[in-house]
Amino acid sequence: MESNGENNKVERQSSSFRLRSPSLNALRLQRIFDLFDKNGDGFITLDELNQALSRLGLDADLSDLKSTVESYIQPGNTGLDFDDFSSLHKTLDESFFGGAGDCDESSPESAAAEEADLAEAFKVFDENGDGFISARELQAVLKKLGLPEGGELERVEKMIVSVDRNQDGRVDFFEFKNMMRIVVIPSS
Repeated sequence: MESNGENNKVERQSSSFRLRSPSLNALRLQRIFDLFDKNGDGFITLDELNQALSRLGLDADLSDLKSTVESYIQPGNTGLDFDDFSSLHKTLDESFFGGAGDCDESSPESAAAEEADLAEAFKVFDENGDGFISARELQAVLKKLGLPEGGELERVEKMIVSVDRNQDGRVDFFEFKNMMRIVVIPSS
């Protein structure tokens, strides 16, 4: 059975690049922008983008990256602002996925798609596949993303406690979904 699950992962177009829910996607894109903007100046420079991709295991040639990205950088800016980054993301989404990221959130298909996206996101954090996110698993993901919160287990444990409704010291999928719904701002 495990091989079927792995085959499904390989056959399915990766939704790790985009989510089908516009409100989840906008929030996620802002978080990614903030992560990549290491110095917090509101711009992602080519160096910051290259470093972020490298941390994610996606080593890119700097000259290739420059040729892809520089047409999105507004004259006078030192890098991509959020609108530029969003435009780049949209273009890549349309090129690789046919722009399928926009859909009617109220449809049953959209609800099922959002559930599938949340399940996939949950699996990123649930590194051992036991159906729960422990403080150590959360810490490992935060460290991989280069977030300072990943450096202190005590801070990570507080994050877990803040969403752990049944107080078992771990976050299950139901708690994860509730947390994501609280954080997401509905699109109008």
